Amino acid sequence: MKLHIKLFDVIPARFNVALMMFFACWVNYMLRVNMSVNIIAMVPDDHKATSVKSECKAIVNDDGLLYNDTTAVVTRRDIRQPEGTVTFNWTAQEQAYVLSSYFWGYAITCLFSGTAAELWGPRKVVFFTMLLSAVLTILTPQAARLHYVMLVVVRLVIGLAAGFLFPALHALVAHWAPPAEKGKFVSALLGGAIGTVVTWSLSGPLIETFGWGAAFYVPGAIGVVWCAIWWVLVYDSPVKHPRISAEEKAYILEAIGDKVQQGSKDTKVVPPFKSILTSLPFLAMVILHYGSNWGLYFVMTAAPKFVSSALGFNLTSTGTLSSLPYLARMIFSLIFGAIGDRIVKQNVVSTTFMRKFFCLFSHIVPGLLLIGLGFTGCAPILSVALITFSMGSNGAATLTNLVNHQDLAPNYAGTLYGIANGIGNTAGFVTPLVTAYFTKDGNGFAEWRPVFMTGASLYIASAMYFILFGTGVTQKWNYIAPVEVEEDKRANDNNTTTTATTTTTTTDTTINIPNKT
Repeated sequence: MKLHIKLFDVIPARFNVALMMFFACWVNYMLRVNMSVNIIAMVPDDHKATSVKSECKAIVNDDGLLYNDTTAVVTRRDIRQPEGTVTFNWTAQEQAYVLSSYFWGYAITCLFSGTAAELWGPRKVVFFTMLLSAVLTILTPQAARLHYVMLVVVRLVIGLAAGFLFPALHALVAHWAPPAEKGKFVSALLGGAIGTVVTWSLSGPLIETFGWGAAFYVPGAIGVVWCAIWWVLVYDSPVKHPRISAEEKAYILEAIGDKVQQGSKDTKVVPPFKSILTSLPFLAMVILHYGSNWGLYFVMTAAPKFVSSALGFNLTSTGTLSSLPYLARMIFSLIFGAIGDRIVKQNVVSTTFMRKFFCLFSHIVPGLLLIGLGFTGCAPILSVALITFSMGSNGAATLTNLVNHQDLAPNYAGTLYGIANGIGNTAGFVTPLVTAYFTKDGNGFAEWRPVFMTGASLYIASAMYFILFGTGVTQKWNYIAPVEVEEDKRANDNNTTTTATTTTTTTDTTINIPNKT
C-alpha cells in the first residue's frame, strides 16, 4: 500500500488534488443524471413509436429549404432488457416526483454546506457525502422494487448529500490553488460534463445486457472506489498533507499569502454572516451566479424542448448531439482557465478588471446567442450550433462567477459559494414555469421568442450589475485573527493589575489585520 502511495506522490500534491476534484465532479454527475436515463427502462413506454409533425415544414417550404409537406420525425423507445427484468407502471406525476426529488435535497443543503466544510474540513465532508451517495445509489434498485415513494426518499437523501460537494471543493481550492493556477483548479470543477456523457453512453449497453439495475450498481461501485482513493490522496491543506514536498508546500503557502488561514491547527470560526449578507460585492457575485445558473438550466431544459417541439427535431435522441453543449462548456472552461492563469502570471491587469471583462464571454455572448436562437427559423443545425456555443461560451464562468468568491473571502469561499449556489439552483425550478407560461397556447416561434428573450435578459442584466458593483478585491471581513493572540489578550486582560502592565498588554496584543486592496 505504501509503495502505491509513493508512486502517486511522484506527481505534485496539488495536481493530485485537482485531479481528484475533477473526478469528484465526474462521479457526482454519474450519480446525479443516471436516473433520467434509467427511468426510461424502469417505466417502459407502451407506445413503441410516435410521430411528431412540426410547423416548420410550411415555413421552410416557403423558402424552398429542407422540409416538405410529408416530413415527420419518428421517435422510438424500444428498450431491450434481459427477460424477467422487473419494470413499473408509474404515472407521469410519480415519475416527475422521482426525477425532481434529487434537486429538492440539493438546493437545501447548498445553503449551509460551505460553512460545514470550513468547520469540519472539506476532505471529510466530501468523503462521507460521496460515500453515502454511492451506497444509496447501489441500494436504489431495491428501493424502487419496494415502492416508488421509497425511491423518492432515497433520491432526496442523495441530493441532500450532493449539496455538500461543490461548496466543499471550493473550500479546498482556497487552500490549495496558487493565484496563478486558480483558473485550472476551477476548470477541474466542470468534470461533471464528462460524467454526463459517460453515464449516457454507459447506461444503454448496461441496461440492454444486464437490466436497468446494473445502471445503478456500476456507478455506485465506481463511487465507492473513488472515495477510497480520495481519502489517500487528498488533505485539507498543504500544511496537513503528510507527504507533500517542502518545496511545493513553501511555494503554495507563499503564493497564497495571508489571505487564507493555513495553520496546522486551523482556526474554526463561524463565518461573519452579517458582513457577508450586507456586502455589496457579495450580492453582485450572487446575482452574477444566478444569471449563469438560469442560462445553464435554460439551455439544458427549454432549448432542447424548443428544438424538438418547434422544429420537429428530437435533440436528445442522439447521444452525440445531446452531449455537445456539455463538452463545449468543459473544453471552453479549460481554455478560458488557461488564459486567466496566463493573465495573472503576467500581472498586466487587476483581478477586478479581469473578472468584469470576462463577463462578456460568460454571460453577454451566451445571452446574445439565445436571442439569435429565437430567430433561426427552421434550421436545426444552426439551432444546435447556437445552443452548443451558448453553453460553451459560458465556460468563461471559471473566470467570473465560479471564482469571484475566492477573491472576496478565500477563508469563507465554501460558505460564499454555498449561499450563491443554493440561491442559483432555484433557477432549476423557475425556468420550467417560465417556459410553460409562454408556451401554454402553442410551440410556435411567436410563443418561444419571449422565453429566449427572458433567459437572455437575465444573462445580460446580471453581467451588467456585476460590472457596476462587483470587485475582485479581498474584503476586510475575510481575515481571521490568530487564536493565540486572542487567548493572550484574554489572559492579559484578566491578569492586568497596574497601569504600566495594562499599557504593555495593549501594545503586545494589538491585532494588525491588513487592509488588502
